[in-house]
Amino acid sequence: METRELRYFVTVAEELHFSRAAERLGIAQPPLSRAIAQLERRLGVTLLDRDRRGVALTDAGQVLLDEARAILDATAAAARRTRRAAAGTNRLTLVTKAGAGHELLQKLLDAHAAEPDAAEIDVVLCGLGDQARMLRDGRADAALMQRPFDSLAGLDSEDLLTEQQVAILPAGHPLTMRTALTMAEIGDVPGLPVARWPRPDGTYEPGPGPEIHDQSQLAQLIALGHTMAVLCASSRSWLWGAHAAVPVTDAPHVTTVLAWLPDNRSRAVAGLVRTATRL
Repeated sequence: METRELRYFVTVAEELHFSRAAERLGIAQPPLSRAIAQLERRLGVTLLDRDRRGVALTDAGQVLLDEARAILDATAAAARRTRRAAAGTNRLTLVTKAGAGHELLQKLLDAHAAEPDAAEIDVVLCGLGDQARMLRDGRADAALMQRPFDSLAGLDSEDLLTEQQVAILPAGHPLTMRTALTMAEIGDVPGLPVARWPRPDGTYEPGPGPEIHDQSQLAQLIALGHTMAVLCASSRSWLWGAHAAVPVTDAPHVTTVLAWLPDNRSRAVAGLVRTATRL
């Protein structure tokens, strides 16, 4: 299979419409249809069901879609890493989700900068759950992630900090007078539902709480008294005067880790990992 064919197939599978896919790819529809048909003949399977109602993925097509995305990400990552190696610059990209504990990040950056021949670090802020994807497609060399929220499958990691969780509430709410709360108490507060975070596939668990897309949205909704959230204790660093934090005694502890791909041979990444190990 050629990467061009896989790119064509992924686009059709995402659009489920040949005309829109052809427009997105910048080609005419007939050669796109021929390329997909040739791919199906080569594999000996039907990837797409086509009828008057439209286009739908078969079970085989869903499998190839998942595999093709991984292949295209890997080829893009290989190109990025190759160009970076050819440039010969002593720098790396560290990705972390926006709103993650900046005190720990600053401590890591300061400790690393004090090392002899330390690499320059570009910090990139990402959305929820994007770190692993950016590591695998070559946009990042290392990532700050949180267990148990982020999946570390297929990654190497070094633990940096383990901390309890706290409930972030609107200031002045009766629960802010408490010294501690439990998960059961948090889940049964009239008029103050718990915010819902996206799952790895981008969907949300059903529930009354608002769907959260980023930290700014969450902070605003809590301040307005429309929701609450359970976050790691270091989240106190970004609280406004309109927020309050109360420890949640039975919430699972959160461990922030430095993660990287196990086959990474970058000296810059190795230096950052050594710093993290000492921390």
